[in-house]
Parts: sequence; structure tokens; C-alpha cells
Amino acid sequence: MSFKFIDLFAGIGGIRLPFDELGGDCVFSSEIDKFARQTYEANFKDVPAGDITQIEPSEIPEFDLLLAGFPCQPFSQAGLQKGFNDTRGTLFFYIAKIIEHHKPPVVLLENVKRLKTHDKGKTYRVMKETLEELGYSVSSQILAARDFGVPQNRERIYIVALKNNDDFDFPEPTKQATRVGDILETQVPDKYTLSDRLWEGHKRRKEQHKTKGNGFGYGLFNADSSYTNTISARYYKDGSEILIEQGKDKNPRKITPREAARLQGFPDDFKIVVSDVQAYKQFGNSVCVPVVRALAKKLEPILTKYSTLKRAS
Repeated sequence: MSFKFIDLFAGIGGIRLPFDELGGDCVFSSEIDKFARQTYEANFKDVPAGDITQIEPSEIPEFDLLLAGFPCQPFSQAGLQKGFNDTRGTLFFYIAKIIEHHKPPVVLLENVKRLKTHDKGKTYRVMKETLEELGYSVSSQILAARDFGVPQNRERIYIVALKNNDDFDFPEPTKQATRVGDILETQVPDKYTLSDRLWEGHKRRKEQHKTKGNGFGYGLFNADSSYTNTISARYYKDGSEILIEQGKDKNPRKITPREAARLQGFPDDFKIVVSDVQAYKQFGNSVCVPVVRALAKKLEPILTKYSTLKRAS
């Protein structure tokens, strides 16, 4: 019996991929963004349900593992009541409702690194207390893409909640050397090269930010760079572009959507079926697949144990 899992706030399925590889059976997925759902369907032959707030927990099939890379929201009432009630009005509340109803043995959540300090620490504390109230032991760790063989300086928090006080050991970084050249395409259309006007504008804005004493602005990389800065869901809109050098006689270029996919560790057979703008958003919002793969391998024996117990009963 393979384990069953659900994929909430599924995006394009970055968290799902490694659990599919382990032979898991995804019995339910949910994603509100219509373009992300197009990419998800193209790759998994599975159309995610829409808005999770409109779905009753009882409508979701039984499962062993809950996956969710959910948006981070402040809990404005945090500390006034306790635990579960403090999450009302946030998207985490709907995750908690599903957990309360189904009581899966394993929960894996992913979020931005600042979740730990968000709202002066209240957000994470309330989440942890809520999961503990529901009978889970909770542990978390910040893991970096560059520590798992991917040339990107991306740090994210991963939260593992286990029933019955099972212990969880987070994976150790592989520390293998990374190189930006490993994700670059050899033939890149000219449309990705910056125009003279755009390149001058980038340099001017970076200099303005430098004068103000902040580090905003583009990052310039080449094939021999160890890693890039974090790819953003607002790639090419937020002033922290990842740009690739093209020699002295040519302006730098943007990364391509396929390179964005590789920067997140997606395989080259992963289908990109949307516009460049949507693709940048989708990969910027997604997870680093090799990091989740390392977590999945650590969770596999726990999931196997529960599947075996279920089969025996």
C-alpha cells in the first residue's frame, strides 16, 4: 500500500514531485491561481480544486500526508485567545481544520524564512501551538537551496508535524559545489538580452539604491558564479533581477523560463505551458525541488510505517 497525500496551495506542484517519485498517491490538490492550475494539469494530468476556503474537510479523501506551501499572514488576534482560535481569518486556519478532521500522521509545511519572526514571532508561535493542540510534535528548520546542489541562494522554512511524538531529523546539507553554468541554456533567443535603454536604467537604479545605502538592484552572474540570488515571483518587476553576463560586447540578459525552472531544481521534462511572465511568477513562487526531495526521503520510512500499520489493521 503506497501512502496517500494531499497537495494544498499546490502552485505548480513543486512539493508534490518528490512524493510522486516515492510512489505516493496524490488524492486531492487545491490551487486558486488559474495559470498555475494550467501548468499543474499539464504535468500531473490532475486538475486542482480551487479556493480551499470553499472546500469542507469532509469532502477531501482520507490521506496520510498533508503538503502545503501556504501564504504567510499575520494573526492579529494572536495571544488574546489560544492556539486554534487565533488562526481564524487566515489561510492557515483552513489547513488546521483539515488536520483536525483527518488527523494525518505527517504534515509538511513550507514558507518564507521570515515566518519565524513574522508579526514579532506571533505567527509561527500560534501555528506551532495550534498543531501541538491537535496532537502533533512540531519541528522546523531553514534549509537553503545552495546546500542541496542548486545554484541559488534561496532559504525557506520547512515545518514537519508528526503524530504520536515521532522524532524527525532534518536532512543534512549535501554541500556539493554549485555552478550557475550548470543551469544555463546554450541557445538563448535575443529577446532575453537587455536593450541599451533598459540596461542603462538598471545601472542607474542600482547606483541610486547604493547611494541610499541599501542593496537593491540587479545581480550579475556568469557561468562560473557559485549561485544566484533568490528568484522572485516578481522576477523582472521587483528590482532584484538575476542577470547573466554575455561578454564585453553584449548587454546582459534575463534568465529564460527553462533556466528559472532549473534554478528551482525542476527536471527538463517539466512542461512550461504559460507565458514568460506567468512562468517567472510560478517558478519564483515554487519550492526548490531537491530540498523537498531530501525531506521526502527522510519522511519515507515514517510514511511506510504508517502504511504498514494501516494494512495490518
